[in-house]
Amino acid sequence: MVETLEKWARGLDLIVEAVGRAAAWTGFALVVVMAANVLLRYLFNTGSVAMQELEWHLMSPLTLLCIAYTIKHEGHVQVDIVFSRLPPVVQHAVNLFSAVAILIISLIIIKISIPYVMQSWRIGEGSPDPGGLPYRFILKALIPAGFVLLALQSLAWVLRTLQPFLGGSDRAGSPVSINAVE
Repeated sequence: MVETLEKWARGLDLIVEAVGRAAAWTGFALVVVMAANVLLRYLFNTGSVAMQELEWHLMSPLTLLCIAYTIKHEGHVQVDIVFSRLPPVVQHAVNLFSAVAILIISLIIIKISIPYVMQSWRIGEGSPDPGGLPYRFILKALIPAGFVLLALQSLAWVLRTLQPFLGGSDRAGSPVSINAVE
């Protein structure tokens, strides 16, 4: 049973890893666009609304699609002052509660955001600014997509935090203590 849970958790990790690595490249694109905007503004006294909006379009996948990736690789803020002094069984219970809570919150945000995205898609929403970018619904679609990834990573965390309660390894207590892909 424990091996099956870990197998599923590693499969979920692979999805988060692949999407996170791909989305991280938008950071490079964001730097290039911002540098171009600065050069256009200060060297040529010109600018483009579309180029400024492109910064937001690149920031969205960078943040929303990389949340789960960041958690998987322990890039999140964690305070261990009290937690590290708790008995292991209590630590595992806290981790299980946290993982389930994040999973539930992610599912709620997905459910709430889908009608928001669908409304934007139905009306063909674009930028309200002249010269702005069209297809704003693509940008909004990153909200449920990012939280789907967070739900997958949280599910992997749940599967791992269940393992000690089922007689599995004690090292599976944190959300990212076992990385499937290094």
